Amino acid sequence: MLTSTLRPDPSPPISPISRTTPNGTNAVHDADGLPLPRRFAAVAAILGAGVLVVLDGAIANIALPSIARQLQAAPADAVWIVTAYQLAVVMFLLPASAVGERFGYRRVFAGGVALFTAASVLCALSPSLPWLVAARCLQGLGSAAVMPLGLALLRFTYPRRLLARSIAWNALAVAAASAAGPTLGAFILSATSWPWLFAVNLPIGLLVLAACAGLPGPTLAPRSARSARPIDAWSIALNAGMFAAFVLGADRVVAHPLQGGALLAGSVASLVLLVRRELPKAAPLIPLDLLRVHSFRISVIASVCCFTGQMAALVALPFYIQHELGQSAVTAGLLMTPWPLAVMLAAPLSARLAQRLPSAWLCAAGSACFAAGLALCALWPLHGDSALPIALFTSLAGLGFGFFQTPNNQNMLLSAPRERSGAAGGAQGTARLTGLTLGSLLMSLMFGLLPSHSAVHWGLATAAAAALAGSVASLLRRPAIRESTDI
Repeated sequence: MLTSTLRPDPSPPISPISRTTPNGTNAVHDADGLPLPRRFAAVAAILGAGVLVVLDGAIANIALPSIARQLQAAPADAVWIVTAYQLAVVMFLLPASAVGERFGYRRVFAGGVALFTAASVLCALSPSLPWLVAARCLQGLGSAAVMPLGLALLRFTYPRRLLARSIAWNALAVAAASAAGPTLGAFILSATSWPWLFAVNLPIGLLVLAACAGLPGPTLAPRSARSARPIDAWSIALNAGMFAAFVLGADRVVAHPLQGGALLAGSVASLVLLVRRELPKAAPLIPLDLLRVHSFRISVIASVCCFTGQMAALVALPFYIQHELGQSAVTAGLLMTPWPLAVMLAAPLSARLAQRLPSAWLCAAGSACFAAGLALCALWPLHGDSALPIALFTSLAGLGFGFFQTPNNQNMLLSAPRERSGAAGGAQGTARLTGLTLGSLLMSLMFGLLPSHSAVHWGLATAAAAALAGSVASLLRRPAIRESTDI
């Protein structure tokens, strides 16, 4: 049986330990990951799937005007191409984690990649907007399985001493896909029609599926009494209803206060019912068991704060650069490009530092740096002919976010028992999406209540405050709870 002990952060390397698998063969303890030839294939599958879903989202966003024009749809209706995808992801992120713990991470992860790839073909073949929206929902279902289980599989793929580095490579790949998405989408649209934006996913998806054969299987992720629990359909329905009502209510509360308020109230009611139903369970759908762990809970709070600041800033900055500073959309994109590039630079550096310094210190320093970059964007006096400092400020914000994200994700993963790695990945994804939704809602409220000039600056200042709250939260974290090597 796995036992938990309190160890200072960072932890020393763990030597390989053997165990006997259910079929009577010996295998290396999952703390030591996969042997190198197989590890390369597993990493290719995990990183490739992450790049696939992130790149598709970035490409779809920039293609909305072209898709709306060719499908003769109103812009407000075309937004559902993005909204439907996000709704499906947030509604089924935690259920997908539970299904992965029940039936095996590799099987459900590969199923998610297959569903996402098949849905991409349906997107490319869609003859109308309703068909495209339905196909995007299926894509979101596949993505909901890929996001949390990919992070969980990293834990069984790499030795624990290299886990921070693996998370850093994952963050670097996601940041690179985010940065390349708009450019790649624009290039495809300039050469051909919008269906090819989704058709390009087919060869990538097939390559990722082939690489999935190298993922850790049942012998490295043994089923426990917890993972053998039945799937609760009522809890899944309450979870989906809660997040759907929250996202739709947050989107409509400014334009339609009564309707948005009713949806948000329904979301709270669904949450209360779900918590009451899941609270007695040893491994609940909402990871209440993990949230009782102080270090895990603080990391989730810090993640929500920083992603709230990120989304609020990413919404406010284009308006600031284009409307107030009078720059073009292309210039705005160039001034904001240093952000993901700085995240790419910081991710591997933070992984190395996480092996030498307490992760709480790194997270606090990174989110403080993130807050400083956003505060400079909000407060530094700029004019149309002097917009270049924005690039320096976004670089500082990106560096800070990169130094925060890797050790914070590592702490969430290592604070959970191994058999709850899928739930930890689901919680990480849910914290991210919750923060992004709160940041979007924050800017909607700002634009609805204040003049545009004031809304942008107050939005950036509030984003900096949210990032600073993440820094303070990280300082409150105690050393992570790590498993011992006893089985």
